[in-house]
Amino acid sequence: MRRSLGRGSRRLVGGLRVRLVVTFVLVALVSAVTATALAYRDARTAVLQRTQNTAVNDLRERVAVVGAGLDLPPDQRSLSRFAAKVSEGLGARIVVARHQDLTAVSDAYADTEGRITAELRAAVRSGDGARFQRVQWRGDPYLVVGTPVTYADGDRRTSGLEVFVITDLRAERDDTAALLDSVRTGTVPVVVLAALLALLAAGTVLRPVRKLGRATRELAAGDLGSRVAVRGHDELADLARTFNETADALQASDAELRAQEAKARRFVADVSHELRTPLAAMTMVATVLEEDADQLPPDAAHAARTVGAETARLSRLVEDLMEISRFDAGAVRLDATVTDLADTVRASLALRGWTDRVTVELRQDVRAVVDRRRIDVIVANLVGNALRHGAPPVTVTLAAPGGDRVTLEVADRGPGLPPEARERVFDRFYKADAARTRSTPGGGDRGGGGPGEDGSFGQGGFGQGSGLGMAIALENARLHGGTIEVAERPQGGAVFTLRMPLRHPEEEEEGDG
Repeated sequence: MRRSLGRGSRRLVGGLRVRLVVTFVLVALVSAVTATALAYRDARTAVLQRTQNTAVNDLRERVAVVGAGLDLPPDQRSLSRFAAKVSEGLGARIVVARHQDLTAVSDAYADTEGRITAELRAAVRSGDGARFQRVQWRGDPYLVVGTPVTYADGDRRTSGLEVFVITDLRAERDDTAALLDSVRTGTVPVVVLAALLALLAAGTVLRPVRKLGRATRELAAGDLGSRVAVRGHDELADLARTFNETADALQASDAELRAQEAKARRFVADVSHELRTPLAAMTMVATVLEEDADQLPPDAAHAARTVGAETARLSRLVEDLMEISRFDAGAVRLDATVTDLADTVRASLALRGWTDRVTVELRQDVRAVVDRRRIDVIVANLVGNALRHGAPPVTVTLAAPGGDRVTLEVADRGPGLPPEARERVFDRFYKADAARTRSTPGGGDRGGGGPGEDGSFGQGGFGQGSGLGMAIALENARLHGGTIEVAERPQGGAVFTLRMPLRHPEEEEEGDG
C-alpha cells in the first residue's frame, strides 16, 4: 500500500509539473504568435500606407507641374512626352497616360495591361479624384495610383486625360517579411524562457506538495508524529496547517484509544485472574456433587450435573479470556520444538475421544519446528467446531504442498456457513444463526458456544464452548506465521484450512512470537 501511495504521489507531482510547463509554454507561444501577427499587420499597414500616400501626393504634384504646359486634346507624341516628363519626377515608377483612344507609357517595354485593372480605370474615369489599388502581377505586389486631370478653371471639369503610376512594392514586401522573420526567430527564446520559468514555478509550487505527500505517506504508514512545515499565508500554507491539525487530532485520538485499549485488557486480565480462585473452589464443590449425583434424587442429580457443566464452562471462559488478553498484550511466546505434525494431530484427536468420529488423511514425516501445545489448540478448535456444527463425515487432511508450507484442512458435510458468517466467524463471541447450529457432545464453537444438549464438553484446549475458540485458533496460527481460511465445499459443508510456513528441523529454533 505504501509503495502504491508513493507511485500515485509521484504520478501526481509529475503530472502537475508537466501541466504547468505545458500551460506556460502554450501561453507564451500563443502570446508570441499573437504579438507577431499584430506586429506584422501593423508594420505592413504602416509601410503600405506610407508608400501609397507618397505615391498619391507625388503623382498629384507632378501632374500639376507637367500638365500646365500640355495642350488638349493631345496627340500621341505630346502624350508620350507628357508621360515621360511625369515619370522623370517619380523615380523608377512607370507612368501611363490615357486620353480617349490614345495611350502613352513612360517605359515602352513595360507591360501595363495586366497591372491596371478595369475597376481602377472605371473609378478614375468617374472623376472623383485620385484612386489606388494594390495588385498581384506575376507573383509580385504593385501599387497602382490613378488620377484624372482636370481643367484649372473653377468648375474643375475633367479634361479626359487620365494618368496612372505603377509602383513596385517588392521592397516593402521584403521589409515586412524580414520583420516577420525577426519576430518569429525571437519566439524561440521566448518559449524557452517560458519553459524555464514554468519549471521554476512548478518547483516552487510542487515542493510543498511533495513534502505534504511524503508526510501523508508517513502518516498512513503509522508515523503519527509526521508533520509539515508551514511557510507563508497562501493556499498551500493553509493546506499544510490543516494537515498538521488533522494529524494532531489523529494522534490524540490514537493515544486515547490505546490508553482505553490498555485499560480494557488490564481489566479483563485482572477480572480473569481474580475469578480463578473462587472458580477453583466452585470446581471442587461441583466435582464432589457430580460424583455423588447418582445417590441424589433425579432433580438434584440433574442440578448437580448442570452446575458442574456450567462451572467447567465458566472456568474455560476465564482461561480463554486470559489467553486472548495475552495475545492482545503481545505477551505470547512460542515454545517451539521439532514436532511430527501427523503425530500431533492424532494425539489431539485421541485426547478428546474423536478418533472414531473423524476421518484422517495425514501425510507422514511432516516435521517442523512448532509449538506443539498451540498446534493442539488449533486442531481441537477446528475439529470440535466441525463436530459440533457440521455433519459427518468430518475429514482432517494434512499436506505439505510445495515443500515450504503446510496445510491442515478440516472439512464437514454440514449446512455450511453463509457469506456474512464466513466473514465474521473468527470474531470474538460471534454467534451464527441459531437455526444452523447443531449441538453435539464434545464440540467446539462456531462463532459462539455453549454446552451440548446433554451438557457435556470436549476435553482440553482453549475455546471449547467459550465463544473465543476460533479467535484463539487464528491467533495461534498467526503466531506461527500462518492463517486460517474458511470456505464453502462444492459438495456442501464448510472447510477450514490452516496454512503456515513449514520450518524444517535443521533451521534455527525460534522462541519468540
